[in-house]
Amino acid sequence: MSLAQRLLAAYDAGSLTSLPSAEAATFSVEEGFAVADEVRRLRIARGERPVGYKIGFTNRGIWDRYGVHQPIWGPVWDSTSVLLDGDAATVSLAGLSQPRLEPEIAFGFSSTPRAGMSLAELQDCLEWVAHGFEIVHTHFADWRFTAADTVADFALHGRLRVGPRVALCGWASPADDLAALQVELRCDGRAVDRGLGAIVLDGPLHALRTWIDAMAEHTPGWTVRQGDFVSTGTITDAWPLQPGQTWTTWLSDPRLAPLTLRTEA
Repeated sequence: MSLAQRLLAAYDAGSLTSLPSAEAATFSVEEGFAVADEVRRLRIARGERPVGYKIGFTNRGIWDRYGVHQPIWGPVWDSTSVLLDGDAATVSLAGLSQPRLEPEIAFGFSSTPRAGMSLAELQDCLEWVAHGFEIVHTHFADWRFTAADTVADFALHGRLRVGPRVALCGWASPADDLAALQVELRCDGRAVDRGLGAIVLDGPLHALRTWIDAMAEHTPGWTVRQGDFVSTGTITDAWPLQPGQTWTTWLSDPRLAPLTLRTEA
């Protein structure tokens, strides 16, 4: 069984497995992406359809906590991701391994971007912006891993719920506005964390541009198509989830809808 097959089996079972970096100390990010590409092909072969990407570890404030000091990324799927009709969702935690919640900003693409774009050129490729929740999880014990491990492990993607989409054509300064965005994360009515958009590689649109350049270098076979959406990384820490919780957000920009997420077993 290949490493990709082993990780996919752990994903399907919601179980833990051993760290690739513990089995081979030289396991590199490039090798992790090769495993992720094999996983991608296996998932497509069994009928899943990629609908975009998630970017992880763009939040510089959590790099030391998790021991990962660079962005990672991976596909999101029609089986894991939903563009919500409203501002609330209920998500089952069944099948997820050590799940945590991240409040993020996502973008929808109207055309394919290219590496080296300016922020203004990138904005012209975007149709909408939205607030979303990503549920991340890992198949490695105690959330301990290397960057290479996380790349192989689905870029930690579990579920993605994207709230009401707002057309970007009406935003004069989206890069600055999203960098200034304040987000408060609440669990069962209690504030647990607060973050600023600028923590995400200077802002979500900046993070998106950085990622497009990195994609061209490290995963040139992965492309962004019209209709794809990309979530740009958590603005707070990632918070452990349990069934029966209600999570909400407060956002400083009234153009973006806050979200409510209820968890169940």
